[in-house]
Amino acid sequence: MSDEREAYFVTHRSTLVLTVAGLTLIAIAIVVWLVLPPVQSLAPAGDDDCAPAQEADSPAPELMLEQLPGGQLSVQELAGDVILLNTWATWCPPCRKELPALEAVYRRYRERGFIVLGVNIGEPRDLVERFVTRSGLTFPILLDPDEASLRAFGTISLPSSFLIDRLGTVRARWIGATCERELEEAILPLLGH
Repeated sequence: MSDEREAYFVTHRSTLVLTVAGLTLIAIAIVVWLVLPPVQSLAPAGDDDCAPAQEADSPAPELMLEQLPGGQLSVQELAGDVILLNTWATWCPPCRKELPALEAVYRRYRERGFIVLGVNIGEPRDLVERFVTRSGLTFPILLDPDEASLRAFGTISLPSSFLIDRLGTVRARWIGATCERELEEAILPLLGH
């Protein structure tokens, strides 16, 4: 009888441990989902926490990255437009705080030849797709699983943004989250009238 009783407890103890582990993972997923709200619920970066633009004057590096809906996109293919290339990740609070400003500036100036390229660094496609859908982002999203864009632009910081003129020259850069005011001050002269 004692062998049967011991086998019964060993079997049920394993089931209990697996159940507790599964419930713990579900609880963690729920907490992460609740803690990371969609972009629209975050306040746009205010002027007081706005990284200033740093002047630049160098050729934009050649980059070929995968687009979120599929296919490849080369930054050089967009020559003739003013491009803001922004590196970000869903786990990065300053990135998440900055995204509403990027979306607002993109919507305001896209008809004038302005493009925001949101380059997600190192995250799985399905996670990025869910985040972009929940957040209502409409600018093009590129995937950079190997951090090639960070190496190409010589940075390790997230977020980082690089403003590229119509001729393919980097004219400004931001290390850290920026805001609409800073972006517009740098973008408008490149867009012309």
